[in-house]
Amino acid sequence: MNIKENIRKYRRVLQISRKPGKEEFLSSTKICALGIALIGFIGFVIFLLFTFLLPGA
Repeated sequence: MNIKENIRKYRRVLQISRKPGKEEFLSSTKICALGIALIGFIGFVIFLLFTFLLPGA
């Protein structure tokens, strides 16, 4: 790809994008936090399973 084409594409994205409102930002933050917590919980459960099922390993 050409550098000028990339710059044109980036410029178009910046022109189209907008700053999220407070409500949209809070919704996105809550969804991200929930996803991170869920992944952490799953990892913790796996850790506990391996700890109790394979105590000598």
